[in-house]
Amino acid sequence: MFSRRGVATRGRERERFGGVHLISNSILEPKEGVARAFSCEGAATNLFKMLLKYRPEDRATKKDRLLKRAQAETEGKTIESKKPIVVKYGLNHVTYLIEQNKAQLVVIAHDVDPIELVVWLPALCRKMEIPYCIVKGKARLGTIVHKKTAAVLCLTTVKNEDKLEFSKILEAIKANFNDKFDEIRKKWGGGIMGSKSQAKSKAKEKLLAKEAAQRMS
Repeated sequence: MFSRRGVATRGRERERFGGVHLISNSILEPKEGVARAFSCEGAATNLFKMLLKYRPEDRATKKDRLLKRAQAETEGKTIESKKPIVVKYGLNHVTYLIEQNKAQLVVIAHDVDPIELVVWLPALCRKMEIPYCIVKGKARLGTIVHKKTAAVLCLTTVKNEDKLEFSKILEAIKANFNDKFDEIRKKWGGGIMGSKSQAKSKAKEKLLAKEAAQRMS
């Protein structure tokens, strides 16, 4: 299904998503308009507030927690090992959660390059009936999970006290993205190659031209 780098082949994508083709002969690059429209709705602000509530631990916090736990165990105290609810990240991990129908919300960065890494995710989310949205940008998503950048984030659940607000966010996201899938697919592109894809294409063209010149000489 995926290579080790998490990139699905075009043929397999087409098989997998029932003929929904999001990747054409030229690699699509997202336009900021899609993410900006969502931001204008005000829903993006509420979304990021919710994501920040469920940030994973940073290294220092985790180290401190483990030290306290180890100390408590040496003192013979009972430790509750309740799994925390946190934002999930990593393309392969999020894809797995979507396929297992465990994801409740998927957040995709608008400026992932090469775009073919994530351009098929909306089709998968739509197929699995999971709310998804496209937001600005990968650096902002990265701050949520203590990374420089993040292509995609995911929430699998929230605490009881946040469920009402979370349901409102999901409704806004469904209205802006899932229910406008075909419209967004046209806007989130334009037949323009991403910078990395352009560089690879130019390098390939130069190599072909060089080989052709050698054959002519």
